[in-house]
Amino acid sequence: FVIERKTHVKISAKEVMLAKLKKSCSCTPKKLKNFVMEFLPVLQWLPKYQCKEYIWGDVMSGLVIGIILVPQAIAYSLLAGLKPIYSLYTSFFANIIYFLMGTSRHVSVGIFSLISLMVGQVVDRELLLAGFDLNDDVPTGLGDGSLQNGSHFNTTAFNLTIAGMNAECGKECYAIGIATALTFVAGVYQVLMGIFRLGFVSMYLSESVLDGFATGASLTILTAQVKYLIGIKIPRSQGHGMLVITWINIFRNISQANLCDVITSAICIVVLVTSKELGDRYKHKLKFPLPTELVVIVVATLVSHYGKLNEVYASSVSGTIPTGFIPPKVPHFNLMVRVAVDALPLAIVSFVFTVSLSEMCAKKYAYTIRANQEMFAVGFCNIIPSFFHSFATSAALAKTLVKTSTGCQTQVSGVISAMVVLLVLLFLAPLFYSLQKCVLACIIIVSLRGALRKFKDVPARYHVNKVDTVVWVVTMFASALISTEIGLLVGIVFSMLCIIVRTQRPRTALLGQIQDTSFYEDDLEYENLSSVPKVKIFRFEAPLYYANRNYFLKSLYRLTNLDPNLEAAKRKKYEKKEKQQLKKGDQTTANGLGIGETTLQLVPRQIDFQALIVDCSSISFLDTTGVNTLKEILKDYKDLNISVLLACCNPSVIDSLKRGGYFGRDFGSMQEMLFYSIHNAVQFAKDQK
Repeated sequence: FVIERKTHVKISAKEVMLAKLKKSCSCTPKKLKNFVMEFLPVLQWLPKYQCKEYIWGDVMSGLVIGIILVPQAIAYSLLAGLKPIYSLYTSFFANIIYFLMGTSRHVSVGIFSLISLMVGQVVDRELLLAGFDLNDDVPTGLGDGSLQNGSHFNTTAFNLTIAGMNAECGKECYAIGIATALTFVAGVYQVLMGIFRLGFVSMYLSESVLDGFATGASLTILTAQVKYLIGIKIPRSQGHGMLVITWINIFRNISQANLCDVITSAICIVVLVTSKELGDRYKHKLKFPLPTELVVIVVATLVSHYGKLNEVYASSVSGTIPTGFIPPKVPHFNLMVRVAVDALPLAIVSFVFTVSLSEMCAKKYAYTIRANQEMFAVGFCNIIPSFFHSFATSAALAKTLVKTSTGCQTQVSGVISAMVVLLVLLFLAPLFYSLQKCVLACIIIVSLRGALRKFKDVPARYHVNKVDTVVWVVTMFASALISTEIGLLVGIVFSMLCIIVRTQRPRTALLGQIQDTSFYEDDLEYENLSSVPKVKIFRFEAPLYYANRNYFLKSLYRLTNLDPNLEAAKRKKYEKKEKQQLKKGDQTTANGLGIGETTLQLVPRQIDFQALIVDCSSISFLDTTGVNTLKEILKDYKDLNISVLLACCNPSVIDSLKRGGYFGRDFGSMQEMLFYSIHNAVQFAKDQK
């Protein structure tokens, strides 16, 4: 039977572009309203907010997240190399902006350990290049936080040109200047990716790459916090191999460990881990998670204050955290140029984590999100707060899971969390002056439990897919031992290489017929398959393109036990010898046989098939090399009187074959070369004489 292809009307690409451009550039009141409603989704869902049904869950989850957010924000400031006040600003503004622009009801956007680490590495590098000392055990103080404020706690000053004026900038204000410039550029990248609809970039970050990246970065985070755990003073390592260098410095200075910090760290870790384990075990009985971090911080602060641990035992403390807001300031363009490259991986990682978590929540609770709008939301969660001394944000898995488990219904819970942070910013921040840094380090390390538990999943991961496990291991080691940015790049490149290698050497098979059916399967994988007399059926499970052409031919020749080129060469060789003997008039040929017997010996062995069927069901596309390869085997086997039939080709492959001239100029022999099923091709081969 013959299936007729539909005739598709070809539309000029130029016409399509002009139509889209005309539609995009037109402006009507209705279109303007739709644009505003789409850009600020809060205008769509807030008027439909069911207060009686949603408010209790939103308030409860908002309060719980706010209580968790405050200690985490203060702790993650260590990772970013900034003062705690900036982490609180970040958490406040991110929640407010995502409330206005986000499409996910359950995602918790704010400060995230991985993003904080990436920001901190850039800040540390730029501080070193500017000549600052990375030792953070310096007299504490914030001043007014302004970039024009001179440094009274670091002897080095850095000259900046701001609006044509020279201003001196100390270590702290230069650090937040770098962070805000980095955040602004990352946000701009994310908005541009949203405008040009480049969300597909996230597809190249597979689950194995992301998990390996997160685990490797977690090892780096853990390593960076060890010095706070044991209270030693070592320089913050920078560059490649930071993890190894830091551990060497730790062991060299282990004798200087502060006993007070060691004891405090041990107690805090035991309390936090025990609480987390009990919370995980009895989470179905608890209405909301235990606020262990907040309890630990309050108790530790009280003990440190009244026990005078800083004065008596020289335990490092958080220092002054001022109240209120610092006046907004435009990020410096000169600094943006310095960090433009670093902002790209930061933008991609931030976006990917946010969208993946948004999609996970949307799927679980049966609603839809707009990935492009999520890119705009997280982009503006970076751009706008960068004017208010904040740094990069992203969705965080742990807080998102807590949010969903405590009854969150809509984005209103984010506003409640922001109000909790605002309360701390306005009134409670100075109370954390005596909080030990080792306590903050404990909170960070315990929060890494989920990522570090991935090591336990390696055997199961290996059992499911060996290649994905190798990708995870390579990404994890590269992220931990080289740097987070290079580790991410290595993971992406390596995973893509794995895909290329798998298409270069795919599975190939000869098929046999399932008895009394019209179906065919791999002869090596299934029992009781019968071979078709005089017919070989070859399956190639990958696209056929330039990179796997040679493998295709080698596999075909090996499985059919016939190389047509060698066979043709042997025939020519025997024919040549035969002619030479005949010219000499010798009735005995080169084989030592008579002339009559020689004819039977022109082919060294008998060919056991007369038709080759290529199962193209797994060939998704052909390039020029692929088409030429099929034309080559068609010609070579035809010289041996073996017909080549193609079966189960998709329309894309058929079109490529037509354009490549596989069926001839008028496609007259197409019906004798192309079949819709393997069984049709087998029946045709059997009917051939």
